[in-house]
Amino acid sequence: MLSGIVIDALDVARAERFWREATRGRTGGLVLRCVATTVPKAHKNRLHLDLAGGPAWKDEVERLLALGATRVDVGQGDVPWDVLADPEGNEFCVLRPGHPGVLADSGLVAVCLDVAEEDRPAQSEFWRDRADWRVVESHAWGVRLRREPTSTVSLVMGPPAAPKTGRGRLRLEVTRTDLTPGEMLDPAGNEFHVTT
Repeated sequence: MLSGIVIDALDVARAERFWREATRGRTGGLVLRCVATTVPKAHKNRLHLDLAGGPAWKDEVERLLALGATRVDVGQGDVPWDVLADPEGNEFCVLRPGHPGVLADSGLVAVCLDVAEEDRPAQSEFWRDRADWRVVESHAWGVRLRREPTSTVSLVMGPPAAPKTGRGRLRLEVTRTDLTPGEMLDPAGNEFHVTT
């Protein structure tokens, strides 16, 4: 079962504090776990989080900026969300009302994994089985999995796919008794953690 997200951090305490306050502690049952690293962020992450901004999304963006987030441009263009980065440079999005991924007013609503179109069938099947979540949407833009159809948190897989240029700073974590604990790779080469 998909149980959490592992986030590499140069300053674990600061990263934990930021994400706890950014999500207001509401993560839809997923545990956000920060682990120490000495390697600074050097490239766009292939995994990022989306937060629902709610009706007062502009205020929510300002609140996140006050917590230490910064605005970033990853080539998103004119889109119905704001792209920010946490204090260590990890990208995340604030979704505006009406975005199809939003089933909650605030907190974590989506875990987004970059997947190239040609990798989508294998990735969808792999993560459906590992996460023990079901496919609730499949479109040209990607695939959405949820634990239940009305769950507020989803796993979204779709383009654009950032090139794999090193170990991912954000990684999915699954809890499984049928797999060996430790770090593994999905079909596209993304690291993920297995815990029992």
